[in-house]
Amino acid sequence: MKKVFKWIGIVLGSLIVLILIAAGGLYFKGNAQLTRTHDFPASGIVAPTDEASIAYGKYRVETLCVDCHGSDLGGVVGWAAVGPLATIDSANLTSGEGGIGAEFTTDEDYVRAIRHGIDPEGKPIYMPAVVAFQHLSDEDLAAMIAYLKTLPPVDRKTNGSQFTALGKIIFAAGMFGELPVDEASHQDHVTAPPSGATVEYGEYLVAIGDCRACHGQELAGGSYPDPAVTQPVPNLTPGGELGAWTEEQFIQIMRTGGALNPELMPVKEIGKLTDDELKAIWLYLHSLPPMEQVMP
Repeated sequence: MKKVFKWIGIVLGSLIVLILIAAGGLYFKGNAQLTRTHDFPASGIVAPTDEASIAYGKYRVETLCVDCHGSDLGGVVGWAAVGPLATIDSANLTSGEGGIGAEFTTDEDYVRAIRHGIDPEGKPIYMPAVVAFQHLSDEDLAAMIAYLKTLPPVDRKTNGSQFTALGKIIFAAGMFGELPVDEASHQDHVTAPPSGATVEYGEYLVAIGDCRACHGQELAGGSYPDPAVTQPVPNLTPGGELGAWTEEQFIQIMRTGGALNPELMPVKEIGKLTDDELKAIWLYLHSLPPMEQVMP
């Protein structure tokens, strides 16, 4: 019997050693992925300085960025937390203490962050919206940079993404998905369709608005990114509830929020879109094939 217990102890001890070796390997792999340096060709984008472009950039920033970076764009401490794995602060976009405006010295620094998901040194930043912002046209991106450079300073230090040792192991195992820099296509130049109430422009607005981050690649719903939210994300194709709405109802709900939960849907930002932009989104969503609601 003693020999049996001895062999059980040897087997368990060996398994523990193997698990520790595997965990150590995953930790170093995850750490390497989170800190490796990337390099992309310069875009040549130059932020305009005229008042009209800056005003348009302000409009785009207010409809795309404040939901994550705060109404003053000074960043949000504790923007997201994943249990014992990671904490994520959204960046302070101003030139105040702790803000990227004090660190970004060129227009290209902003392009690297917004289009590619890297900091001025080429290290990854965990900004999920990069996956949507890679679709921003050169003109829209330049106008947004122009406005960001004019922001009044907000003194607020944020800490970016902080992964624990366990978080790095889980990340290396693929359970966090890819970093934005690994998911983006890194196009040199991006153009947008002419603005107007068209299906094509609606598709562009849905892409840069990051709608698929919640509503799924097919826009048919599914699970919210926050696992604490158990209700399904609504289906935006004509196969869902939206298929029974009129254009007027859609625009009114996007303007007022209706019964939508502002904690889950950025209704304040979407409500700032022009009538033509909301009509374009409506036309695009109704051009999609009807699909069944995807459940969590």
